Amino acid sequence: MRIPIGAKPMTSPIPIITNNIDKFFTPEPAMFAAAYLKYVQSILGSLDTAEISRFIETLLASRERGATIFFIGNGGSAATASHFANDLAVGTNEYSKPFRAISLTDSVPSITAIGNDFGYEEIFVRQLRVLGKKGDLLIAISASGNSPNLLRAFDYARVAGIKTVAITAFDGGVMRTQADEGIHVRTELKEYGPAEDVHMVLDHLVAAYLMRFVRLQEQR
Repeated sequence: MRIPIGAKPMTSPIPIITNNIDKFFTPEPAMFAAAYLKYVQSILGSLDTAEISRFIETLLASRERGATIFFIGNGGSAATASHFANDLAVGTNEYSKPFRAISLTDSVPSITAIGNDFGYEEIFVRQLRVLGKKGDLLIAISASGNSPNLLRAFDYARVAGIKTVAITAFDGGVMRTQADEGIHVRTELKEYGPAEDVHMVLDHLVAAYLMRFVRLQEQR
C-alpha cells in the first residue's frame, strides 16, 4: 500500500510477541477454528470457581447496601464493561432492589472532554470522583492489568473507601496486585482474543446466575 506524500507511516508501539495462537495458526480456516476453540476451552477450564463465587457474593453485597457498581475498561474491555453493566442493571430484571451498575466507558462527551483537557489517564478517575462514594464498588476489566487510567481510578478508590475488583488476563499486571479481589484469566501475553472471549463468558455466567438467584429470592 502506497503512503501519500507527506504522511507518516502508521506503526504500533506494541511489540509483536509470539504466543500460543501463533503456534497453532494454520492457513486452513476449519483447522484454525478447531484449535482456537480448543484453546479457549482450556482457558475456561483453568478458571478459579472460588474467585467467581467471591465476585458474585461481592455483587450481591453491593446490591444489598444500595451501592453503585462502576465498570471501567479500554478498547474491547470497554465494550465488555458496558455489556456487563447492562446485564446486571437491566438483564437481571430486578427493580425493587436493583443492581445499580453503570459503565464509565459510555459517556463519549465526558471521556473526550476529560481526555482533551486533562489527559487520557484521567478519563475514569474524574468521573469516579463525581459519581462515586464510600461503599461503592469499582470493577476494572483489563487483559494486561497495566493501563494507567485504570490504575489511577484504583488509586482514588483506595482512599475513597470504594472496593475494587480486577478482572484480568496475561500475568494480571499491577492491577491484580492492587485490587481487593479479582478473577484472573490465565493466558500468555498479548492473547487479547481468548482473554476477552473468556471475560465475556464471565459476564454471561455471572448475569445468568444473578438473574435466577434474584428470581428465587422473590418466590420465597
